[in-house]
Amino acid sequence: MADADKISSMTSSMDASMDASTDASMASSPLPGTMPDRLPEDAAGAAGFDPKAVAKELLRATRAGTLATIDRNTGHPFASLVNVATDIDGAPLILISRLATHTANLEVDARASLLLAARGKGDPLAHPRLTVLGAFSQIARDDRDEPRLRRRFLARHPKSEFYAGFVDFSFWRLDTVSAHLNGGFARAADLKASDVLTDISGTEDLIAAEESAVAHMNEDHADAVQLYAAKLCGADDGKAAGKAASGEGGPGRWRITGIDPEGLDLARGDATLRLPFPQRVSDAQQLRKTVVELAAKARAG
Repeated sequence: MADADKISSMTSSMDASMDASTDASMASSPLPGTMPDRLPEDAAGAAGFDPKAVAKELLRATRAGTLATIDRNTGHPFASLVNVATDIDGAPLILISRLATHTANLEVDARASLLLAARGKGDPLAHPRLTVLGAFSQIARDDRDEPRLRRRFLARHPKSEFYAGFVDFSFWRLDTVSAHLNGGFARAADLKASDVLTDISGTEDLIAAEESAVAHMNEDHADAVQLYAAKLCGADDGKAAGKAASGEGGPGRWRITGIDPEGLDLARGDATLRLPFPQRVSDAQQLRKTVVELAAKARAG
């Protein structure tokens, strides 16, 4: 299959998943994890609170989360800790061994949820957290999407490359159905899959260019990447760890780990950041224009 056909097939599959989620949201029964008639009526309208934006940042920036599967023996909830990355559309990715209990559970019942929580000083419950619900699909080694998922995951978790090639490890992708955001006191929201995932329709050119664009920015425009982190994401004033929900930083320079139609993912050591684009990007030409404009903005600031 030609590369263009592969990309078209991949985007069609992702679009179908998002359409299915939309259809589910219209069903008479509530989506999993939702709280009908129990959330504050004005929570989503609270001053300065944008549930979708908060949820998307948590989804893209969080490096590890609590995986809750259904115990195959008794049906009890089984919680474990996993590293997390995202596909281009924002779907969570995990790399797990078939020797692990959570993998054995998923092989019997693929339904699961991921808790992604921001970290920071003070009361942990004062920081936002997102629960993403759906069903996991195992990605076979010969799946045409596996190289992309592997690249994006290992860019976020370089140390995982040590065991990613082991025969018992494989990537799993969460086919998201719904999400629940707790943004702090009186700031909660039930969200559909389409609220937290990224629309990738019509972005085949960008998807095809992502790998080379990431490499080009990191190798030839590293100074611009540092400016993005420092000036546009607040990494130079101590905000990075809080915004990224992923630790206190680390050695080395900031690098881009992924690009999608809505923004850039950055990482330095254990710290991660999310830089949203000012407008949706659908092709390589728009991406080039956007990163140049962002660099100019960073230098001016």
